[in-house]
Amino acid sequence: MRNRLVSVMLLLSTAAFGQATVRDQFGKIQTVDQANQWIAANAALKPSLLHLTAGKDSTVIDKRLLRQEKGDVFSVGYVTYKVIESTESVKYRANYIFLDGGSLDQTGVDSLKKIILVKITSGGNWDQLSDQYTMDGNTAHGDTGWFFGELQMPKEFQDAVKAHKLGDVFFVDVTDKQWHYIVKKTYDDDDQKTMTVLRANGR
Repeated sequence: MRNRLVSVMLLLSTAAFGQATVRDQFGKIQTVDQANQWIAANAALKPSLLHLTAGKDSTVIDKRLLRQEKGDVFSVGYVTYKVIESTESVKYRANYIFLDGGSLDQTGVDSLKKIILVKITSGGNWDQLSDQYTMDGNTAHGDTGWFFGELQMPKEFQDAVKAHKLGDVFFVDVTDKQWHYIVKKTYDDDDQKTMTVLRANGR
């Protein structure tokens, strides 16, 4: 009887240790290459690498995974996950009318801003106003296309677009360059998140 009890205790402790093993091992995995090596060595646990994209992968577990950060390890039921890679970027899009402070004095810039804003708020056609007033030769009616980062648009411009809502019209001044913009935010921000997740049975 005593030997049986010892055997049961050993089995229980082994099971408890086994449940923690996957999490412990996942904690040591840092790269996709290491994850693939672990997958090859642990086929019995039915491991796999998941590649998720926000907005595209929409099951309950996918959404939960996409809220995690790189390095997070967690279990759902008897399945354990680790976020191996996570990349997030936000793109913005707007239309603008550019006024060149190198060609106009400040009074001229301010006067044009007021004239254009009155025309916009009274229902003027943005494309026509952009073609008429913009001073940078833009032939797309001031459409920025999707952009991110200061290599594409000045930081002041990007920060202002980020801070406004769809449909807002506002001014942006890049004072050190004497650049002045009248901007309309034409799209909601495009928030993109992609993730590589290691998954396996066990805890």
